[in-house]
Amino acid sequence: MTAATHSSLFPQVPDSADAVLEGLDPEQREVATALDGPVCVLAGAGTGKTRAITHRIAYGVRSGMLQPSSVLAVTFTNRAAGEMRGRLRQLGAGGVQARTFHSAALRQLQYFWPKAVGGDVPRLVERKVQLVAEAAARCRVRLDRNELRDVTGEIEWSKVTQTVPEDYAPAAAKAGREAPRDPAEIARIYGTYEQLKRDRGVIDFEDVLLLTVGVLQDRHDIAETVRRQYQHFVVDEYQDVSPLQQRLLELWLGDRDSLCVVGDASQTIYSFTGATPDHLLNFRHRHPRATLVRLVRDYRSTPQVVRLANGLLSQARGRAAEHRLELVSQREAGPEPGYTAYADEPAEAEGIARRVRELMDAGVPASGIAILYRINAQSEVYEQALADAGLPYQLRGAERFFERPEVREAGLLLRGAARAGGHSDPQLADADDVPSQVRAVLGTRGWTPEPPAGSGAVRDRWESLAALVRLAEDFARARPDATLGDLVAELDERASAQHAPTVEGVTLASLHAAKGLEWDAVFLVGLTEGMIPITYAKTDEQIEEERRLLYVGVTRARRHLSLSWSLSRAPGGRPSRRPSRFLNGLRPGSAATRPAAAPGGDGGFGVERGAGGGRKRRGPARCRVCAKTLTDAGEIKLMRCEDCPSELDEALYERLRDWRAGQAGLLGQPAYCVFTDKTLLAIAEAAPGTESELSCISGVGGRKLQKYGADVLALCAGRELTSEDAPEDASEESPEK
Repeated sequence: MTAATHSSLFPQVPDSADAVLEGLDPEQREVATALDGPVCVLAGAGTGKTRAITHRIAYGVRSGMLQPSSVLAVTFTNRAAGEMRGRLRQLGAGGVQARTFHSAALRQLQYFWPKAVGGDVPRLVERKVQLVAEAAARCRVRLDRNELRDVTGEIEWSKVTQTVPEDYAPAAAKAGREAPRDPAEIARIYGTYEQLKRDRGVIDFEDVLLLTVGVLQDRHDIAETVRRQYQHFVVDEYQDVSPLQQRLLELWLGDRDSLCVVGDASQTIYSFTGATPDHLLNFRHRHPRATLVRLVRDYRSTPQVVRLANGLLSQARGRAAEHRLELVSQREAGPEPGYTAYADEPAEAEGIARRVRELMDAGVPASGIAILYRINAQSEVYEQALADAGLPYQLRGAERFFERPEVREAGLLLRGAARAGGHSDPQLADADDVPSQVRAVLGTRGWTPEPPAGSGAVRDRWESLAALVRLAEDFARARPDATLGDLVAELDERASAQHAPTVEGVTLASLHAAKGLEWDAVFLVGLTEGMIPITYAKTDEQIEEERRLLYVGVTRARRHLSLSWSLSRAPGGRPSRRPSRFLNGLRPGSAATRPAAAPGGDGGFGVERGAGGGRKRRGPARCRVCAKTLTDAGEIKLMRCEDCPSELDEALYERLRDWRAGQAGLLGQPAYCVFTDKTLLAIAEAAPGTESELSCISGVGGRKLQKYGADVLALCAGRELTSEDAPEDASEESPEK
């Protein structure tokens, strides 16, 4: 963690509503100040969407336009909700409710159940899989472990899509789902499972939403009570809502439209759970008055990582692809992504471990590194490789930080030490400040200045305690006069908000589990055909979701990105594997996949070069930054709106201008006869590396390509030209139209 006068973990609370807006870019500020009516924010990866919506809520609260208790912010994970609560607290808007859909629904169900139904809310099923197994046995269907998990998933999908057992088979067929067993068998198991729950008076996770929807639909008085309480709604990750969650949201809203949704259709990766981007993509049809804001300035990743992410989506197809956002990196340049083929899986894991060691030796912290894979079963070989190399790691999906036994125990010890005071506690006698007091207390429970050797439970415990020590050090830097009691109060607030400190260790996670996270260095491993896209992805939409999953992985990287695959599974195996088709045209030496058609719409039309070098009409020209339809000829040439952010290489632009002036002087013609200003600007923004890329820029015709192509490409590559370079035949040139 970086030391600062005011640690980023403990920033000063803004002293006014206007101060809340400081540091936001123009688009984020537009989100933050759009407090009236429906608002739809299309936010690309790394564009600061959480920052925009938390500042929006805080600005509304601090300006007096929103009452904290009247705002409900909903998202999809406890971690995301905890982060939102933590940020709101730091902005002076701590009274706002930020919850998952299920958490918000469960609170309402528990409160209103005695009035709506009577008695206590039924008990939640602790292990749904066990009940599904019993239902299958009653139906005389034998399921192995994998089938049991998959059938449970089908039941969950049915419930969030509001499909009853008798309708499962046709609904699954219509949705293109590949059922793990005969659909009629699954329907019987599903029906028996529901009956078992009724017999035992229990409910499952999905029932929480279903029952809340039922209460709000049937009891208008209860619905009105909820609507009086919550008047303003913010929904994060809106591309992931299921039909059932959308129905609950509509019931919360009633006939009001005080709703802000945030999402990115290109990050829809949970359709197997019933999530669909349709609600996001149809938002403006349902709310014609909605304010639409696009966030495309990527503050997370370097231009090299962003270029790969944009290239990956440029080959996508389907409705989500038509609404893709072209990200524009706001960071300085970094290393190019690396592509590596290994002989086998153990060799790949060992190679990644060596590279992790190199990064850590170069100063990248272990917590800033992640190894991401398609399925959890791939983790074992990387766990072994990291352990053999003596490198710390942590698996995503472990229990939450403040729920770990060692963290709960440490909290109790620190609270006791704070109550006793330093002078009456012998172990704190020589501790002069809060960090040394924490180190002294935790030293009695296994914390040492140096980590224990190896991995396993002992190392995991040490990492948790070490995270608390680092948190105390940051807290003391931010508040030099604070006491141990102040730190304990801070820990209590963080535990309540699930706002955990960073645990040192390389992260091992599936691509699905990595959603919403970011690291300095990311290793995307096992990128072979059959793994991504996964073998069972058959339909076009399933294939496209796999592409989006890889896109999510790419956009987790801040600076270092490595993509790798192995040619065989085991040492000595036949090297028959092929790298993922999604890397075609992106990795060196591969041919590009035919790109998707341009998004539809109305307005100006661009052109693309045909096979014979001529031009043919294509779809309407769209801004590559905000996707707005372009009608101005100059904007069409640039392929962006005049006021959208540019990736202009200013040094290259000046070199091109100087070169153009020299060429124009030799021709005895105005500079625009060589290239117009707009074409020159487009070249400087695109920085083409090949004749094919240069020819795609509007204003670079066949003759200009032949005459000037070599010079322009040399300038784009940073090579110096000699003064002898001159056009071969000035008589053929005429001014650009």
